Amino acid sequence: MSLDFTGRVAIVTGAGGGLGREHALALAKRGAKVVVNDLGGARDGTGGSNTAAQAVVDEIIAAGGEAIANSASVTDFAAVQNMVQEVMNKWGRIDILINNAGILRDKSFAKMELDDFRLVLEVHLMGSVHCCKAVWPIMVAQNYGRIMMTTSSSGLYGNFGQSNYSAAKLGLVGLMQTLALEGAKYDIRVNALAPTAATRMTNGLYPEAMLNAIQASDVVPAMLVLAAQDAPNRTILCAGAGSFEAAHISLTQGLHLGRGDDVDEQLMARLNEVKNTEGQSIPENGMAQGHQEIMSAMKGK
Repeated sequence: MSLDFTGRVAIVTGAGGGLGREHALALAKRGAKVVVNDLGGARDGTGGSNTAAQAVVDEIIAAGGEAIANSASVTDFAAVQNMVQEVMNKWGRIDILINNAGILRDKSFAKMELDDFRLVLEVHLMGSVHCCKAVWPIMVAQNYGRIMMTTSSSGLYGNFGQSNYSAAKLGLVGLMQTLALEGAKYDIRVNALAPTAATRMTNGLYPEAMLNAIQASDVVPAMLVLAAQDAPNRTILCAGAGSFEAAHISLTQGLHLGRGDDVDEQLMARLNEVKNTEGQSIPENGMAQGHQEIMSAMKGK
């Protein structure tokens, strides 16, 4: 039996094609009213048109669902606020935000223009911030919300030629971690999805046979879990080709080396012990790292 989203209202950004389209169709199929947001620009963020978003809306309506199109740029906070107000005027609530909008401007760091670095951060990271900020008071007031950030293996583990994209995508994980803590008392659950899928963002990056194996629709179940009523909180799910994993930012047990003029030399000599993953933990919050270090110092180890 599929997860049920009847009565829920969802905003999906970057939903004119690829992953966003699949997310929007899946939510609508399961009963959600969907806002299909897409600027309609090229892969590098240039241009704009409402055509792609409206085509997805038409597809949803033809299948018996409810949806509206919106072409606001997520980089424009005022436009995002207007979109949110339109949704509230029409449906009276917003339950789900799927932050999926993004662009690519790949080059090695040495050759990358700062404007290209900045714009990718603006779309992926600040675009998600704008959308979260616009829906946050609504979700607080209704004591319910599900927010999903779209992160990436490039952010979690790096990828040659994607320093701008990687920085933005890991920034979204940091945003997710804190919003999940701040939203917990209002039943606002915030998670992240790292998808592996064939979209226009990956065209030219993989051989055709590999692209055929990583269909965008294969990622959708992970999104549905993260958007569901029984969703987890502060989870990074990875998904692709029908496989699902969880990524963690963990902390090793480390070593207490104390103070002294030779601590740097000791640390260099014993760095492998510090990096040893045996017994590593996943801190509950940022302060937990400091707590572990203080406790180690008090124990003298």
